[in-house]
Amino acid sequence: MRALITNDDGIDSPGLVALAAAAVDCGLDVVVAAPASQASGTSASVAAISDTGRVASSRHTIPGLDVEAHAVAAHPGLISLIACRGGFGGKPDVLLSGVNLGANVGRAILHSGTVGAALTAHLNDVTSMAVSLDVGLDGPEPLWDKAGEVVRAVLPVLLEMPAASVVSLNVPNIVDVQGLRWAELARFGTVQSRVDELDDGEVELVHVYSEESLVPGTDAALLADGYATLTALRSVDRDVSSERALPAWPA
Repeated sequence: MRALITNDDGIDSPGLVALAAAAVDCGLDVVVAAPASQASGTSASVAAISDTGRVASSRHTIPGLDVEAHAVAAHPGLISLIACRGGFGGKPDVLLSGVNLGANVGRAILHSGTVGAALTAHLNDVTSMAVSLDVGLDGPEPLWDKAGEVVRAVLPVLLEMPAASVVSLNVPNIVDVQGLRWAELARFGTVQSRVDELDDGEVELVHVYSEESLVPGTDAALLADGYATLTALRSVDRDVSSERALPAWPA
């Protein structure tokens, strides 16, 4: 099977190397296509960085791995779309995004470029997984090898799921991970944005830890308890529960 590896931390991220290595170890035919520079918080943006709409890419070398790799001047959502439409050598069987520096938990995953790439693949009928390592704002050294270890355990499960499934995997940044658990999305992520008003009509976004208590069974709570969490996601879909009778218009 062919795997496209991308991320939002950029082509030189060690998390990308860890994810690509795990995919190779699982027997997948790996191609890497990742942003040439940092693209965090871009969600599923498919806007080309170039004003012309063209997307530039260059060949790249991934340390320690003999795989085809591309540094792309685009956000991960666009890279995912290009791959699913046959770019970078053909449509992949699976798209893996990460390993992200920092957890992606709660409904705040909407803003994540890591998750956005996976959801874009899902919308284009490609099975996908976003992988994140729970390294805090002032956390210790990232345990990339531990994230890769968990990915190796989860990949066979992902590949047996129905076609075009999409999951988000979060790994605690500890040596002794307690195990794997399916998890609900928390209402918010563990890190939230606070808006501070400045002079001259400007505002500043400041990232702070959430002060809300963790709800048992959610990804944020299980991750804090030392478990790696998996959440199966559902992308854009119709919600009939909100529909009401409509007026006769035009009369």
